[in-house]
Amino acid sequence: MSMQKSIINARLLMSSLIISSVIAGCATTSTTDGKDDAWEGWNRGTQEFNDDVDKAVLKPVAKGYEAITPKFVNDGITNFFSNMNDIGVTVNDLLQLKMIQGGMDASRFLINTTVGVAGFIDVAQMIDLPKHNEDFGQTLGFWGVPSGNYLVLPFMGASSPREAIGAVGDALLNPLTYTFAVAGGGAAISAVNAGAKAVDVTDTRADLMTTEKVVEEASVDRYSFIKNAYQQRREFLVHDGNVPEEDELQLEDEASEGTGTATTNSTAPANVNIRPGSAPVTDNSKHFLDLSAPDKK
Repeated sequence: MSMQKSIINARLLMSSLIISSVIAGCATTSTTDGKDDAWEGWNRGTQEFNDDVDKAVLKPVAKGYEAITPKFVNDGITNFFSNMNDIGVTVNDLLQLKMIQGGMDASRFLINTTVGVAGFIDVAQMIDLPKHNEDFGQTLGFWGVPSGNYLVLPFMGASSPREAIGAVGDALLNPLTYTFAVAGGGAAISAVNAGAKAVDVTDTRADLMTTEKVVEEASVDRYSFIKNAYQQRREFLVHDGNVPEEDELQLEDEASEGTGTATTNSTAPANVNIRPGSAPVTDNSKHFLDLSAPDKK
């Protein structure tokens, strides 16, 4: 599974950010009591919308893709997009002053792009260069930017104001973001760009088929389960597993109150990744209680 599938349509992303800023402007309460779901009404409605899109479009397409795509092709496509994502990972390594890790991730990209045939073969994994998980949202958190209220965005799913801004930074570090501008709006390049994004989303959704039942079967309130799992995972990533005790206890208290199920230890490297259509994910990589798909080797 690729670390972070963040190939996002820029116009759609900016529209979502505008909506979220309007919500922020209308909010009259602050989150001083430890709760961070001031926008629950919006969030639940948006999650329902995303779920409907997933059921009507993404899931059926992903099922068809999974049925006709050989495993080695599926793995190669996943590796290709993961390799492009390593550009952003390397930059965020350096922005977080992780120089050694940045060198490893830069090496991953160079090796997979050359020996790995443009990234379709994860040669770096074969020589024990691990896939790391860094994004611009984590970089903002590293430098002390608070996450803000929990926020569900159309098509993007679980997020927060900090992570929404981070998604813009991640998009700016993705080569596919610039294909339209470089081509001057050419029809051929536009078609290739749109096709690549569609394949990436479809490939991601197909990889989540085997883990989708986890959320459905593990929670009384699906919305609260996804929210708490997402927040725990992001805290784990921002702090590199060393979550401050007060933050850990707060997240666990909210999880037990919101879901009516046993709490999840936020210090464990559990991966819940919320993808387009709010579909949960299991993976050792990004935006992830370990619900993102197993790493492709």
